[in-house]
Amino acid sequence: MKKIIIFSSVVVLLAASSCKKDYLNVSPTDKIDDSAVFTSTSNANIALNGIYRYMFERTTTTSSNAQGKPGVGGILLAVDFMGEDLHQATATWFTSTGEGNYVAPRTDTHPSNVWVFRTFFRMIGNANAIIDNIDNASGTQSEKNRIKAEALTLRAYAYSYLVQFYGKRYDATAKPNNQLAVPMPLKSTDSQMPRVSVETVYTQINADLDAAIALNVTTKVNKSHADVWVAKGLKARVALTMQDYPTAITYAKQVIDGGAYPLMDATAYQSGFNNAPALSEVMWAMMPTFEQGDTFGSFFAQIAYNANTSYERGTPKRINSALYAQIPATDVRAKMWEPAPTTANFPLPLTSFVRQPYMSRKYSVKTVGDPSLGDVPLMRSSEMYLILAEAYAKSAVPQTALAQATLFTLNFKRNPSYVLSTSVGATLINEILFSRRIELWGEGFRYLDLKRLNLPLDRTVANVPNYVAASVANFLTLPAGDVRWEWYIPRDEINANPNIGPQNP
Repeated sequence: MKKIIIFSSVVVLLAASSCKKDYLNVSPTDKIDDSAVFTSTSNANIALNGIYRYMFERTTTTSSNAQGKPGVGGILLAVDFMGEDLHQATATWFTSTGEGNYVAPRTDTHPSNVWVFRTFFRMIGNANAIIDNIDNASGTQSEKNRIKAEALTLRAYAYSYLVQFYGKRYDATAKPNNQLAVPMPLKSTDSQMPRVSVETVYTQINADLDAAIALNVTTKVNKSHADVWVAKGLKARVALTMQDYPTAITYAKQVIDGGAYPLMDATAYQSGFNNAPALSEVMWAMMPTFEQGDTFGSFFAQIAYNANTSYERGTPKRINSALYAQIPATDVRAKMWEPAPTTANFPLPLTSFVRQPYMSRKYSVKTVGDPSLGDVPLMRSSEMYLILAEAYAKSAVPQTALAQATLFTLNFKRNPSYVLSTSVGATLINEILFSRRIELWGEGFRYLDLKRLNLPLDRTVANVPNYVAASVANFLTLPAGDVRWEWYIPRDEINANPNIGPQNP
């Protein structure tokens, strides 16, 4: 009998050990006795840790993440290459793999498209299994609550990306948003599900986050886990995407006022973004150990300036020069890139490393013992300040003074010469969005910001030769609202799922 994998309905139980990389059990749960897996919170915790491990793993098999695509971190890098702020000088990885030139999203058989779809649905499938079974497991109620809250947050996180990639942008002026998005399995027994609307997916995301927040889990082993602050941060992020500014204000402010993740100082900001425990504002990160590292396929292997990999040695990541030109010299974020690197101002580990104008030094590897190891940030409290400022500025009755004050708190921390903005209206919003671009560069936001804001992609404004057209196969512009902002559902899913419904236009 021909084996067919239905990505949106297969649940894969992930169990992680601290020293083995072959942790992925690819058997569907209908072949596994769930009651045995979830007899205790201890066992359930192993399954939960397996999801976190899967988020940064990549393998070369067709049943998991694609070659050189390090799980969720690889997805964040890929979509940043679909914007205009992060780029490279030649057409290599992230162009040949179909993201920078928009081939992968609009090709239903493309491996990179399949990889994105499969990665998030595997997270969802395993979260569903935990949510279905944790209440009946043996163990303390506090442990059950923690495991359930984390699984709910992970499911909401995965759906928040799927709905943005495979559905049209959310439009608060056109509720309900009935355009089709993705299938939405919520039980480990769900199979061959139809696509549901964008509105339905967002309703479920918010329900999951509300349930996670209600469990109020404030303790966690380390920053690789999602606590109540991460759930609230994701709630604020989703609300901003939905143009629900009162909710965005409520939850971003709760995270900031909670004080658990204070903004880091200039010294920490320049330390390489590689060590989550040492960076006070990192709320959530993927934290592979040395034994779990993926030498040549990790996030840092593809963006850290000193990663000793053939790709990074020859292809340093760069900032759009037009964007960099707007950063004040007194801002610590200006030091994250070097307009004219030399051996003196930009030392590199080996002579085989290439220097290019406007190359990044934001990311550096954590240790010389591994050429590409580091903790990958998934959420920082600085994002909460940016969400809060934007939501204040865009409120039905703009709260301009509060938006200005919030932006000042963040920017003064980055630039001691920054003065309180006196801008209002669209000018203030543009200032906030500019700060967002330079603050969150390389963390997977710009492409999704363009889509949620209904803005065009325009790579032509950079000062030549900074943005090399050939590096993205001359794909330089994309109008706002164009159908190419919406990803095709993978052909394998359509072939395997008779209920999937029509392909995206």
